[in-house]
Amino acid sequence: MATEAEIYPALTEIFHDVFMRDDIVLSADLTAKQVQGWDSFKQIEIIMASEEKWGIKFNTRELDSLRCVGDLAGMVATKTA
Repeated sequence: MATEAEIYPALTEIFHDVFMRDDIVLSADLTAKQVQGWDSFKQIEIIMASEEKWGIKFNTRELDSLRCVGDLAGMVATKTA
């Protein structure tokens, strides 16, 4: 099981790679509206990189329920349990 302490550093690396910026600081309540350039294409890249990193798959209903970074981290923790 991945813990939040393990998930956030890895998610930060994914976000830095996807956005090609090192100044993004993740928090549980961070949303797409708060990150310049976070559109549906970037969302797909984040999800695909997360699935690859942890060897998991998200279904459409799960993806539709994502509202913030904390939701994604929680879902990763649940799926790696």
